[in-house]
Amino acid sequence: MFGRKKVNPTDQQVAPAPAESVDRSRDPQSAKGTPTPSRRAQEEARKRPLVPNDRAAAKVAARDARREEQSRMRRALDTGEERFLPARDKGPQKRYARDYVDARFSLGEYVMFVALAIVVLTVVIPPTSDSQILIFGLFWVMVAGVAVDAWFMSRKLKRKLIAKFGAVNPGVIWYGTMRSLQFRRLRLPKPMVKRGEYPH
Repeated sequence: MFGRKKVNPTDQQVAPAPAESVDRSRDPQSAKGTPTPSRRAQEEARKRPLVPNDRAAAKVAARDARREEQSRMRRALDTGEERFLPARDKGPQKRYARDYVDARFSLGEYVMFVALAIVVLTVVIPPTSDSQILIFGLFWVMVAGVAVDAWFMSRKLKRKLIAKFGAVNPGVIWYGTMRSLQFRRLRLPKPMVKRGEYPH
C-alpha cells in the first residue's frame, strides 16, 4: 500500500541445501571416488540362493564329493589314517585296542573256519547218533574256548587302557572284542602291527 512491491512466491529462489559432509577417513571407497553401496545393496550381495539354479550341476557336484569322501575313507581303512576313518574307528583308545588285538593270537579268528568244517563233516560223515554227538560236541567246545579267550582278552585290554589313558571310553572293550572274532586278514581298518608287537 505504501509502494512496497509484492513478491510472487513462485519467484522466490530456494537456497540449495548444504552438501552432506562425508567422513572420508571412515570410508576408503568414497575416498577413492567410488560411491559407497547402499545398505540394501550390501544385504543383497550377502544373500545366497537356498536352491541352486542348476540342479543337475549341483547333483553332479554332490555325487563327486561323496565319491571323494568314500575314496578317502577306503584309503584310511588301508593306511590307518585317523582323520578320514569312519566315526566308529576313530579315537586313540580304539587305535590302541586295534593294535592290541592285532598283536595277539585269538581263537575267535578261526571260529568261522571251524563252523565251515563242521558243516562239511555233517555232509561227509554218515548221520549216526555217535557222529552227530562228536561233531556238535567239538563245535560247542570251540565256542566255549572262544568265549573264555575273549573274556580274558577283554579283561587285560581294560587294564592296559586304564593304565595308559586313566579311564576307558564306552564301547572300546566291545569294539576290541568284536575285532578279535574276525579273521585277521579281513579286519578293517587293516592291522598296522605284526604278531607280538603290542602297543605301549
